[in-house]
Amino acid sequence: MTEAKQHHILAIGGHAGDMDLTAGAVIAKYTQAGHKATFLHLTPGEKGHPRLTPEEYAKQKIDEAHQFADIVGADVRFLAYKDPELPLDEEVKYQVADVIREVKPDIIITHWKESIHKDHSNTHYIVEDAHFYAGLKTIERELPSHYAQHLYYADNWEDPYDFHPEVFIDIPDEAYETWVRAMNVYAYARGETYGFPFIEYYKALTIVRGAPMNFKRAQAFAVPRGALTKRLQFF
Repeated sequence: MTEAKQHHILAIGGHAGDMDLTAGAVIAKYTQAGHKATFLHLTPGEKGHPRLTPEEYAKQKIDEAHQFADIVGADVRFLAYKDPELPLDEEVKYQVADVIREVKPDIIITHWKESIHKDHSNTHYIVEDAHFYAGLKTIERELPSHYAQHLYYADNWEDPYDFHPEVFIDIPDEAYETWVRAMNVYAYARGETYGFPFIEYYKALTIVRGAPMNFKRAQAFAVPRGALTKRLQFF
């Protein structure tokens, strides 16, 4: 990029893979344009394998998350919580707020609140408060305050209730192909845990979300109540 501001997306998910699949194509698009992105996984999602122990699967999921991030050109971090035991308390909210203050994102992407998985719902509320705490100068932490200007909720098949997408980001071919290649590093996405065809589902969803906007492919996002909603790019 020439003289253009470098922006930073922070994608915060309850489990490794959540934001990778639901926002990974957008992240690939923007890292390929010279912007930055970080995945923050609050748990590995280690209890979702029918044959591996949680300890074994945690190691696998963490490795897969790093592989995914490397392919799309993003950083990756984990908090030390367990699936599905993510608490909804002040400690985790401040841990997430501290990461926000450290990486200084312009954009935060996380879960919608109405989910079949309590870790997803808890993540939603954790991030909403962490976003608020990170931006308050009067809350004194090790790092100075930082307010992320934009907060978006990803389009996840497990978070469908009352989800109304209002922002649609077109996905160019190069970003799409990179994202598909990255999704294939996750065994669960390939259908090797419980058989759900995650990769095919999310590939198809980009067409469903893109068609009404006259895009070849798109990923869609909801916004906080009262936020300005327009059909635009993030930047």
